[in-house]
Amino acid sequence: MHFDLKEIISSSLILFSVIDILGSIPIIIDLRKKNGSIHAEQATLVSGAIMIGFFFAGKFILHLLGVDTNSFAVAGALIIFLIGLEMTLGRNIFKAEEMQGGTHSIVPLAFPVIAGAGTMTTLISLKSQFEEENIIISILINLIFIYLVLRSSVWIEKKLGNVGTQILRKVFGVILIAIAIKIIKTRLF
Repeated sequence: MHFDLKEIISSSLILFSVIDILGSIPIIIDLRKKNGSIHAEQATLVSGAIMIGFFFAGKFILHLLGVDTNSFAVAGALIIFLIGLEMTLGRNIFKAEEMQGGTHSIVPLAFPVIAGAGTMTTLISLKSQFEEENIIISILINLIFIYLVLRSSVWIEKKLGNVGTQILRKVFGVILIAIAIKIIKTRLF
C-alpha cells in the first residue's frame, strides 16, 4: 500500500468537482420540498456502494465489452469535459431528467445525481492515474462531505444563496474542463 497525500487530494478534488454536490443543492432542495425530507444516511450509503462497486468491477465490465482502459479514460474525459461545460455555461446536458420523477433519496439523488455516469467514468479514469488505495480514501472523503451537505442542505441554502451556488458551480466547471483536457492529452499524445 502506498498512501500519497498529493494523490488523495488530487483525486478527492476531481471527484468533488464531478459529483458536484454543492452544484446539486438546488436539486436537493427541490427533492426535500417535494418529499418533506432527505435521508442523508441512505443516499450516502447507496452512493458509496455504487461508486466502490463500479470502481472494482468497472474494469472487468470493460474487459467483457472489449474496451481498453485508455479508451474508456478518454471517453470519461469527454464526459467530464461536457459536465464542465454544463456547469460553466449553465446548460443541462446530463441532469435534465433528474428533475422529473423520483420520490426518494435513492432515485434520483444517490443515482444519478451523486453516483452518475460522470462519477463512474471518472473513477475508471482516476484508476489509470492514481493508486487504488488513494482513490478509495478520496471516495470516503467525498462520501463524508456528501453526507454533511445532505444533512445541512437547509443551512447551506440560506448561507450560499443563489449567487454563491452559481459562482461555485462555474469555478468547478472550469476546473473540470482543464482536468478533462489533461486526461485527453496524456492518453492520446
